Amino acid sequence: MPTTNSETTTIRELAESHGLDIDPKTIIVNELGLDFQVAIAKTVDGQSWVLRIPRRPDVTDRATVEGRFLRNIAPHLSVAVPDWQIHTECLIAYPLLPGEPGLTIDEQGQPQWHFDVEAAEYAESLGDILAELHSVDPSIVRSSGIAEYSPAEVKAHKRDDIARVVAEFDVEQSLRERWNAWLDDDSYWPKFTTVTYGEVYPAHQLMDGPKNLSILDWTTAAVGDPARDFMFHHASVSAEAFDATIRRYVENGGQVWPKFAAHCGELFSTSPVELGLYALQTGDADHIEAAKAQLNPSK
Repeated sequence: MPTTNSETTTIRELAESHGLDIDPKTIIVNELGLDFQVAIAKTVDGQSWVLRIPRRPDVTDRATVEGRFLRNIAPHLSVAVPDWQIHTECLIAYPLLPGEPGLTIDEQGQPQWHFDVEAAEYAESLGDILAELHSVDPSIVRSSGIAEYSPAEVKAHKRDDIARVVAEFDVEQSLRERWNAWLDDDSYWPKFTTVTYGEVYPAHQLMDGPKNLSILDWTTAAVGDPARDFMFHHASVSAEAFDATIRRYVENGGQVWPKFAAHCGELFSTSPVELGLYALQTGDADHIEAAKAQLNPSK
C-alpha cells in the first residue's frame, strides 16, 4: 500500500522535531513490523536513515534495553549493527546499514529470497558470525538489562511459555505430546549458555550476495540457548548446508552437542507458542486468530 501524503507529512515532522531534515519524496514505509512502523528516508544532504516509530507504548522499555545492548555489543562484532543516534519514546533513528535484506515479502505475502541459502559462502559467513557472537563474554552485555538464563532456566522458561499458551489456547494434542517429550529429555538441551541474537532470520540480515554485512533488530537478544540462533537456518536449508554451517561454527570456537540439530528442529516447532505469547501480550484479535490457526492447524 503506497504511503499517503498525511503519513509522509507526519513522519517528516516527527523526524524534523528530532533534528533530521528529511526529504519527504524519499520516504519509503515498511508496515510489516509488529512493534514498530519502519521508514527509510534521505535527509536533504543525501544521507539515508532508518526511522523506527513505536506502535505501542509497551515496546519503549524493551527498546531501552536493546539500545544499551547495541552499544555494548557493537565493538565485538565484525558485522554492522544499528547505531541509534536518536532514541526517544517517539522515534528511534540510525544511519542506514550496508547490504540488502536476504529475505523480503512481496505484495502477495510470499517470501522472496535474495541469495542462495545453500551456498558454501553463506554457510561460512553465518558460521563465522554466530561463533563470534556466541564467544562474547556475557559480562560485556549484562549491564544492558537483557534477559539472562542458566541452562536449567532455559528449559524452565520454555516449559512455562508452553504451559501458558496451552492454558489459553486449544493446542493440537500431537504438538503438546511432542513438546512434552522434548522437555522431558535432557539430552536435547544445552549444558551452557551464550550471548544470542534470538532467531537469526534473513529478513534481518543485510547481505552482499551470500555474505552477511549487517544484522538488524536485536529486540530478542539474551544470554541463553545458542540453538535459538540456528533454528530458522535449520528449518530453511538442507542437512548438508546446515552441517557445513556447524562445521564452520565449531572451527571458529562455537560449541554444539550430539542432539544440537534435533534440538534446533524442536525449538522451531514452538514458533506457534511465540506467536501465542505475542497475541496474549497485544490482545489484538488478528494476532489471536493467527495463533489459534497455528496452534491447532487441524481445526
